[in-house]
Amino acid sequence: MNEIARQPKLLKDYAPPPYLIEEVELDFKLAPRAARVASKLRIRPNPKVATGGRPLVLDGEGLALESVALDGKALTPSDYELKEGSLTIPRAPAHPFTLELVTYCDPETNTALSGLYLSRGTYCTQCEPEGFRRITFFLDRPDVLAVYTVRIEAEREVAPILLSNGNPVAHGDIPGTGRHFAVWHDPFPKPSYLFALVGGRLAKVPDRFVTVSGREVDLAIYVEPGKEDRCSWAMESLKRAMRWDEERFGREYDLDVFNIVAVSDFNMGAMENKGLNIFNDKLVLARPDTASDADYASIEGVIAHEYFHNWSGDRVTCRDWFQLCLKEGLTVFRDQEFTGDTRSAPVERIAAVRMLKTHQFPEDAGPLAHAVRPASYIEINNFYTATVYEKGAEVCRMLQTLLGREGFRKGLDLYFERHDGEAVTVEDFVEAMADVSGRDLSQFMLWYTQSGTPELACSLDYDPHAKTARLSVSQVVPPTPGQTKKEPMLIPLKMGLIGANGDELPLKLDGKGVVNDGLLEITGREQVFEFRDIPSPPTPSLLRGFSAPVRLTVSLDPEQIEFLMRHDKDAFNRWQAAQTYATNLLTAASREGGDLSRVTGKEALRLAQALGQTAGDSSLEAAYRAEFLKLPSESDIARELARNVDTDAVRAARESLRRTIAGEIGSSLAELYEAIAPQGPYSPDPESTGVRALRGAALDLLVATGKPSALARAERHYREATNMTDAISALAILSHLDAPARDEALAHFYARWQDEPLVLDKWFAVQARAARSDSVETVRALLSHPKFSLKNPNRVRALIGSFVHGNPTGFNRADGAGFELLAEQAYEIDRFNPHVAARLLGAFESWRILEPVRQGRAKAVLEALARRQLSTDSYEIVTKTLGPS
Repeated sequence: MNEIARQPKLLKDYAPPPYLIEEVELDFKLAPRAARVASKLRIRPNPKVATGGRPLVLDGEGLALESVALDGKALTPSDYELKEGSLTIPRAPAHPFTLELVTYCDPETNTALSGLYLSRGTYCTQCEPEGFRRITFFLDRPDVLAVYTVRIEAEREVAPILLSNGNPVAHGDIPGTGRHFAVWHDPFPKPSYLFALVGGRLAKVPDRFVTVSGREVDLAIYVEPGKEDRCSWAMESLKRAMRWDEERFGREYDLDVFNIVAVSDFNMGAMENKGLNIFNDKLVLARPDTASDADYASIEGVIAHEYFHNWSGDRVTCRDWFQLCLKEGLTVFRDQEFTGDTRSAPVERIAAVRMLKTHQFPEDAGPLAHAVRPASYIEINNFYTATVYEKGAEVCRMLQTLLGREGFRKGLDLYFERHDGEAVTVEDFVEAMADVSGRDLSQFMLWYTQSGTPELACSLDYDPHAKTARLSVSQVVPPTPGQTKKEPMLIPLKMGLIGANGDELPLKLDGKGVVNDGLLEITGREQVFEFRDIPSPPTPSLLRGFSAPVRLTVSLDPEQIEFLMRHDKDAFNRWQAAQTYATNLLTAASREGGDLSRVTGKEALRLAQALGQTAGDSSLEAAYRAEFLKLPSESDIARELARNVDTDAVRAARESLRRTIAGEIGSSLAELYEAIAPQGPYSPDPESTGVRALRGAALDLLVATGKPSALARAERHYREATNMTDAISALAILSHLDAPARDEALAHFYARWQDEPLVLDKWFAVQARAARSDSVETVRALLSHPKFSLKNPNRVRALIGSFVHGNPTGFNRADGAGFELLAEQAYEIDRFNPHVAARLLGAFESWRILEPVRQGRAKAVLEALARRQLSTDSYEIVTKTLGPS
């Protein structure tokens, strides 16, 4: 491995490019082993840089160079320097010039799936973050924006569909060759990472959208022939997203066409290439018998996310990769708002916070902690993280909370107006928000630069004589790698005070009038807020709507938490109260080896009764009631324990609580399950989805009793399923059991779906997530299954990814077998797809919170990996996870 490549890149070292590329003409002649790329680059010195005939250094990787010409004059090898990773023109002109290159790349053997590659016979590209350099030599950085014209030529029989960014300009046959061509032009300047090309034998599903100004846009989804009937939901989702973005944020689409292509081999979920989004096919294809409600929701959300990038990422992009949150965090926030507006705001907020706490909080607390805008990286692929995406979205949400929905919209309008067609920084984004609001947001900028999850400790003291309630708040930002000292943050804390009868009390802040929106701004290490005219001791409801990504500690007794579970008007906080109540029981039991009886008397029964009351409340959305029935996950419990975690004890505690709850409210759950049995054909609408979720959650708890009647109900649920949602939920429940019904259902599912790759991924994933004593052995056996391949990212994520990220008991098994399995497989994958390998290795990030035996085994496996020859991607993850020796 090149040690230079392993040196960290630093934000403080950013320098603008000495040259800019203004126009790009690309001419592709597609061929499996030798795709020819002729590029014509119109280049000029960057006026912001004092250039005087500086060397022009172009990035390139894995390319065969045929020729170079400067202003029409062919260059000889003595006129340039070609070495691994770059092509240098030592004496580039100090005036505008044209550089012409002819290079070849090998799509067929490109197993890294970066650059131009073949996916089951279809040519496609993935250029973010640095894949364009695998297509041709270029200034492959996001602050070089150019207008592209692309000609693609291929054998018509092999690739009748030829697509690129922008609008179609021309197409036709090449007489006597069996080949044809297509020309595309994108009038909007873009960085190279947004370039896209697709060529293949694909079926087209067309549609049309009329924008708010009356412009007609041709829409199309391209898929493998025979799968056209699985595209309707994706198309409907796209049109809903386009209309919503016009109405909510005033963003109208700008090209004549918008194309989506679904491919089977893709390292990511999807890519927002201007006018030509390329998707992992699992995020496009859906039919009731092959896709679950979760799949439908993911498709809707990701289709929207990638479309929203048209403005937040494409029209305005990031100056450098340190600013990645500028496009990803903002766009995640926008897609969350879309889902909340079109489905259920409380349920979407619960899902977003669950994602944040499950993935980002451990990242912030571990060796891989980094700021939303990191100060350094070795491999940028490793920074497509929960911190950049999910925490980045929370930072945008906090700005909306502080400025108000209208104020945030005005700030975003100004941001797009000022910077359309530019590559910008976080400072540019925050400055627009500051300018429209007139606020000093300099302290808020710490959310972008400080890593770690802030901790708020709150207590409420009531004075019966003065009728006042004093809220004391202290904040601490814990030390993280490379940042030992932290400054206090600006934290929006939404709150309420609830009276004994469940009513909201007016928040009359002493000396400052009424706090109508319940919003307090925490700016110091210690603050006190005194509320007057409080007639009796209130119960505080703090961090409503999860108004900031912080850890909250509140001095509430179990009765007060139960009161919030039953009476809090804030739907999120009512759910959070139930989670807190359960977590307190589960962490205490986990410390006692998983024995729930040693830490609880009637508390578990009271939790069960509160859950039953909410589950049966038909005035609430079914999807919300389903969320209420879900206990904190094993990962949630481990995160709260924070040290000396015994994953077996955690699982034992959780299973014990599930049995207790099911035993207490089992009859009402059974009645609910039968009462909401499906009627009519399947529909993915929010209401129907919520009912299926509630029914599945009730069934999951019922099976926890272990009663034969409950098992029979789960078997019947699987057998009678008329859609994938019901089938896979029952299969997942059965997969944990040691019973013939499990094996029979798995065999039946495989027999039916073995020739459907996306459905078969579910079969692999269900077994990998099953918390059984033999889960490591099960996964090892499946690695040898004829339908499994390490070369298919979806299949790898389904089996290995589901095991290491979704089966804490199995992965963290005390004998270290789970750790060894991951290390072996990740090392093999690292040889041909470092991106996927590094993502898998991130599962080791919390090894230091485990009890000593498991911790020792994890460390030994990581140290052994660190001694091997790893890619830069995996090297960074492994060495940072290990920490200083």
